[in-house]
Order: sequence, then C-alpha cells, then structure tokens
Amino acid sequence: MIEFHSPQGQRAVPADPYTLGIDLASDGAPVVGLLANGFPDSENFLKHIGAELEQLIQGVDVRLWNKGNASIAAPQEMLDEIKSQCHAVIAAYGH
Repeated sequence: MIEFHSPQGQRAVPADPYTLGIDLASDGAPVVGLLANGFPDSENFLKHIGAELEQLIQGVDVRLWNKGNASIAAPQEMLDEIKSQCHAVIAAYGH
C-alpha cells in the first residue's frame, strides 16, 4: 500500500487571502506597467510578458520601465510615474 504524506504544516493563524487585484478583462482600456529591475534580459523577459498580455486581453495598454540597476530600489520619481499611469504593475527580474 502506498501512503502519501502532505508536506503542509499546521497554521498558527488563519490564512489571510490576497484581496488586491484588478479584473483587466472588464476594464475597457486597462494600462499595465511592466517594471524590469535592470538585470540582463529582465526587460526582454517583460516584453514577452507584455506581448502575451496584449494577445490575451482586448484593449490592454502595456508600458515598460526599467530601473536599470538591480542593486537599488526603483527611484521614487519612476514609481510615481508608474502609479499615475497604470491600473496594475508586474515587477520582475531576469538574469
């Protein structure tokens, strides 16, 4: 007889569901920002993600930013620009 063991541990507190989100398909013209962290190919990776979003979501406007240096936080001016222009943001990295 095979017996399976679940690796999940006991929770000390109840799960807190993630409630932030946006239904991009229901918005007429959603704007999604892509934030690359500056590692080589992080921008190329996000360009591919953006192309897929454009195929999947009618009318989506994809905009790309690259902070240019993976060892620093994104500059506040860049974050303010993204926040003012986008409904949602995908931040990613690449090597």
